[in-house]
Amino acid sequence: MFISPMLLERITVPELKTEIYKNNAAYYTELKLDGIRLLLTKFNGKIRLYTRHGNECSDQFPELTNLSSIPDGTILDGEIIVTKDGSPCFESMMERFMSSKNTTPIQYGVFDILYANNVDIMNLPLSQRKQLLKNTIPSGNTTIFAVPYLEGRADDYFTQIVQHDLEGIVIKKTDSLYRKNKRSYSWLKVINYKYEPVFITKIRRDQFGAVLTFEDGRYAGIMEFVPKAERSVLYKNIDKSIVNNSDKFHSLKSPIPCIVKYRNLTSQGLLRMPSFYSWGEHIAS
Repeated sequence: MFISPMLLERITVPELKTEIYKNNAAYYTELKLDGIRLLLTKFNGKIRLYTRHGNECSDQFPELTNLSSIPDGTILDGEIIVTKDGSPCFESMMERFMSSKNTTPIQYGVFDILYANNVDIMNLPLSQRKQLLKNTIPSGNTTIFAVPYLEGRADDYFTQIVQHDLEGIVIKKTDSLYRKNKRSYSWLKVINYKYEPVFITKIRRDQFGAVLTFEDGRYAGIMEFVPKAERSVLYKNIDKSIVNNSDKFHSLKSPIPCIVKYRNLTSQGLLRMPSFYSWGEHIAS
């Protein structure tokens, strides 16, 4: 039984520091786990696992389908992670997810419960669902755990997240109901973005993508998240004197400096999920 999960709205760090969220006990604060959203269901004695898009992935994680201590008639919502050097590592998680031969240990961090004892509890406030979750998750099992949370203290917690170079935090209203497939300001995320000055050197011809290099000339990755107005600036700077229809990229008249925001560096030293933040100096218009 698949339920399309509730989604998070994003707020910025300056918004986090307003009195609405800064230290408000009407919100729970959690670590944003850097992994893959996963729903676990158990009905008629059988556990099934689903991604947020409804794709069943039960066979890929047998260590979760053998949790006999999970009561029948349960649906859990959480994040599946792989830790590296003590922190969640998205790249390692994807390697495990994409390969049936990869046996890297996983952990399932559960932050909500949607069904308990065959009863739909999504219309209970989050505070009550959290209590029911504590009674559902088996203690002493390192494979599955209830995600810890604080009452308020979002700003202080985010400061700690930045110091430890983690992905971000999640803030949820304590009285929030679970809304299937809905993005709500009752559930918020604050991402610990990094910022980097780079150069755009080429534009992908088919599906838009800007080729990035670091200031020292090293390849930095492909940026797909660029607003329409900024894309038009890039297209105006295509070097039309170079015509090679077999090339997958348009060359630019000269490298264009800009600032990008990104999640972290990959193991290959590339920018993960870079997106446009601002132009650099001497941008051609």
